[in-house]
Amino acid sequence: MSRLVETALPSRLGTPFRWLVLSSWTTNIGDGIAVAAGPLLIASETREPFLVALGALLGYLPALLFGLFAGVVADRVDRRLLVAVSDGSRAVVIALLVTTIVTGEVNIAVVLAAIFLLGTAETFADTSASTLAPMLVPRRDLGLANARIMGGFLVGNQLAGPPIGAFLFGLGHVWPFVTQGVCVALGVLLVLRMRLPVRAEHERSEPAGVRAEMVAGLRWVLAHAAVRTLVLTILIFNITFGAAWSVLVLYSLERLHMGAVGFGLLTSALAAGGVLGMLGYGWMERHVSLGVIMRGGLVIETLTHLALAVNTLPWLAMAVMVVFGAHAFVWGTTSQAVRQRAVPLALQGRVNGVNRIATMGGIVVGSLVGGVVAGRWGVTAPFWFGFAGSAVFLVLLWRQLLHIAHADEEQADLPDPAQG
Repeated sequence: MSRLVETALPSRLGTPFRWLVLSSWTTNIGDGIAVAAGPLLIASETREPFLVALGALLGYLPALLFGLFAGVVADRVDRRLLVAVSDGSRAVVIALLVTTIVTGEVNIAVVLAAIFLLGTAETFADTSASTLAPMLVPRRDLGLANARIMGGFLVGNQLAGPPIGAFLFGLGHVWPFVTQGVCVALGVLLVLRMRLPVRAEHERSEPAGVRAEMVAGLRWVLAHAAVRTLVLTILIFNITFGAAWSVLVLYSLERLHMGAVGFGLLTSALAAGGVLGMLGYGWMERHVSLGVIMRGGLVIETLTHLALAVNTLPWLAMAVMVVFGAHAFVWGTTSQAVRQRAVPLALQGRVNGVNRIATMGGIVVGSLVGGVVAGRWGVTAPFWFGFAGSAVFLVLLWRQLLHIAHADEEQADLPDPAQG
């Protein structure tokens, strides 16, 4: 058992990081359960398309509204406690939702309000949580550290959680949310076991007014060429991704004729690819340069849109999804590590807030574009849009990707937070 723990979470990453990972894995299992149970609960209360779509929008909206403010708060306070308080608030909201289900008082307004409140608390929790790894581990190990965190997200949130959530919902509408609440509460207890290095606790920004601190975070991103380009890349590629994936269910049913089970297999193939990316990330990080990883990943994403646009074979679509899933894991882990190495600790929260706005904003805009394009030109049109948009931006970005991969060199003179 000890050998397995050492392989999964090497001791050189430290005991505090192990508590962080265990907390992240636990909450991700609970959130993965809600990925399936949430839409099912909405559908049990209404079949109005606008309200169903509103439920998805309310999940993204808090990141756009509060992402940068959450970053300011994270840069001001004890980030560990901010994660605990935010996830504790989520546990309270889930408990209230469970109460309405048990008493029969639940309705669509209650569900939509709960989604917005949960999304708001999660924005603060995730913005702060993503700043903790660079406070705990050496910079050279940030790739491995992020791979372990994202691996938990992949397995819990995308692979294991949703089918468990659907199964529990079938047993009774309340059970998936009871389980989610228990997981989130347990995650709070685990993160409270973690202790930040004394030095890291003092490396926070001096309060200068919320608006001034927001502006300072934005200015830092705009002034730092590599991080600015990285955030822009995430925004653009999430627009093209969001456009295509917004109609994936229709693509599966109408283009591939796979049925509902087939659509589930497509999403499972995506998660399976992510697992392969997780298993191979350590080797790739040791043997392949970051610039090549980033260039290759965006080439894969661009060609994914093209392959799905011309394809009519279910088995080929599943193979493409496996490759894309591996890319998504590797790209997400790599870009996170690059950004963490480049950004000073005192600005990590605000820069993560800007990045979160770009991430969610791109998906929202892309989803709207995908719906319009598919309605006018057919279900494959968003994939052609994704291919064309990704290809153009990739050409413009090609030279900059090598510079992005070495963004941390601009902060090379900063001391390592995990040392001394």
